[in-house]
Parts: sequence; structure tokens; C-alpha cells
Amino acid sequence: MIIGVPRETFPGERRVALVPPVVPSLTKAGFEVAVEAGAGVSAGFLDQDYAAKGARILGGRAEVFRSADVVAQVLCYGSNDRTGKDDVPLLRQGQFLVGFLRPLGAIETLRDIASRGVASFSVELMPRITRAQSMDALSSMATIAGYKAVLLAADSLPKLCPMLTTAAGTVTPARILIIGAGVAGLQAIATARRLGAVASAYDVRPAVKEQVQSLGGRFVELPLEARDAQDARGYATAQDETFYRRQRELLGRVVAESDVVITTAVVPGKTAPVLVTEDMVRAMAPGSVIVDLAAERGGNCELTEAGRTVVKHHVTILGEINLASAVPYHASQMYAKNVATFLVHLFKGGKPELNLEDEITRETLVTRSGDIVHARVREFFALPPQ
Repeated sequence: MIIGVPRETFPGERRVALVPPVVPSLTKAGFEVAVEAGAGVSAGFLDQDYAAKGARILGGRAEVFRSADVVAQVLCYGSNDRTGKDDVPLLRQGQFLVGFLRPLGAIETLRDIASRGVASFSVELMPRITRAQSMDALSSMATIAGYKAVLLAADSLPKLCPMLTTAAGTVTPARILIIGAGVAGLQAIATARRLGAVASAYDVRPAVKEQVQSLGGRFVELPLEARDAQDARGYATAQDETFYRRQRELLGRVVAESDVVITTAVVPGKTAPVLVTEDMVRAMAPGSVIVDLAAERGGNCELTEAGRTVVKHHVTILGEINLASAVPYHASQMYAKNVATFLVHLFKGGKPELNLEDEITRETLVTRSGDIVHARVREFFALPPQ
């Protein structure tokens, strides 16, 4: 089987689906790797690096799609709502597609992919089980986003993060509040602590308290109990508006005392819940910073503008999207390792045979034989069960 790696075309996207160091392991597993010329340059990987590891370099995008049995991308059509549709005519019957698909985004994109007869796999749907940890691309990218969010906040904050004792007196440490202690939130806590800030975190899941404290963060406890706080996969679940209203009331004081607030609350397929209102922003000290990692899904802050940095009520609000692309070298390295491990798992011995009794294969397969086949995706879009 030939794995094709086309260049990413989403505006500003600098990552690449596979990097040279993973090519030998794929070759050993029975695959060939074909890479579009220049696909890895933005991430720091040159064509000669790929060739030295045994990959073929192909001159054009259409040639990659035409040659490939498996197309490996970072942002497939679905996640790439700008230019991704241009790839649909290049897909062909019996081909495999692997990458971020945003399967709970728009059903039209899934139908377009299905209409080409492609078997598509969404890495977002990787089950949270022990043997799938090395394939969990969502967690890898969230780790980078959490790290980068703190650096962006520190760069925008008109204060130093660590406590310093100087000839001019003592500088008090910055106070950073992270709302949502998932993978991105936990990495944000660790990064804030490394910079010397006082880090606090709030999450609707009481179970994460120990994880926050193990990183040196303070867990913010509110007299508020979430109903079914997490799902079977360990992700925080959406709550009703009554809960969010009470949560905002209780969080207001904590937010007002913080120099930086980083929000990470995203519910797949839904608009992000508003956790920081305009009144809460108004109560923050001038020069404070909010980094909203849910900007692409509407934002956790009422004043967030996706893809823009704005200043409202003397508070800087960063609505950054696609933060992992801002660290393309290591983001590509981590993603490539996840995807390469996944491909070896899917196609044992480099053979195009799928074991649908395997949970990892079954739970990531979205389209096949002209139809949407994933049970949870069908349920989300109110399609009848197969």
C-alpha cells in the first residue's frame, strides 16, 4: 500500500501529516510513502530529508492522490472548510483517508467524502483506551495548544510571570486561571508553573483535582455540582444553561482576581459554552489577558472574536485558532507518530483489510462504501441506525 502525503492547504497551516523519521517504520511495516514536493518545508522538513529516509517525492498534488492507496492529511475536508473541498474530486473509489475530519461539523462534508467511495477515518474519534494512547492525535495537539496559550498570554501581559526580588523591590508573580483541566488545560498549568506564575484551575469534573494539584496548581472548588460531569470517554459533558449561569456567578470573583484567564471548554459538535461574560471582563484589572482556546467553536468568552486579538474594557482577548500549527515542527512530529502507529494498526502487514471487530478501527471509521457508517455520527445527525 502507498501512503500519500499531500501538502496542507488550509490558510496558515504549517504542519505536515508525516515526517521523515517515521518513514522507515512504515516501510518496515510493508508500506510505501509518497510525499508531495514541499509538503514538509513549513514544518522544517525538506524533500531531501524524506528521500533520505526512503520516501518518494512527487511533483503535484493530483499525482499524490492518484498514486496513494491511503491519503494521510492533518486537516482533511471537513476540518479544512476553506480549501478542503478542492480535494474531493481527487479522491477515488476504494481509497482510504486519514486525518482530522471534524465528523460532528457539517453532514454535507461527510456526504461529499462518502460519495467518492472513500473509507475515511477521523482521528478525533480515537477511543480513550490504553492501547490507543499512542494514536491519540487530539491529545497531542491539545498539549501543544495548552503550552502555546500560556506563552501568548505571557507575551501580551504587561507584567512578568515569575516572582522576582530585585534592587527595585519584589515583583509579585502573575496569577493565571485555567478554566477546563483537560489535556490542554493541564499542559497550560504546567507551563504557567514553569514560568513562575501562580496557576489555578477550575473544572466541572471533581476527579481532575488531583491532576491539577500534582502539577503545582490550585484547584478552584465551587459549591456547584455538575450532573454527569464526564462521559464514558473521560471528556467533560455539556450542562444546561441553569448550571452555566450559576457557574458564571461563582467564577466571577476568581476571574476578576486573575491576571490571565485561559479557557479550554469545548463540546464536540456544539457551540462552546459562555463561561466569561462581558461583565466579568469589565471587572478584570486593566492589562489583563484572556486566551480563548474555544474561539473556533464560538468562544468561552462572550467578547471573543475568532482568529482575532481584540481589546475590550482594557482587557486583551486572544481568539486564536489552530494553535498547534504555530509550533509546526513538534506538532508534525507528534501527529506523524500518532498517525503512523494508527496506520500500522489499521493495515496489518500493509494490506488493505480492515478488522471492524477491533474497537479502534470501528470507532474511527466514519464513511465507507458510499455511506456514513459511524453509529455516533449517524445518531448526532439524526440519521436512522444502520
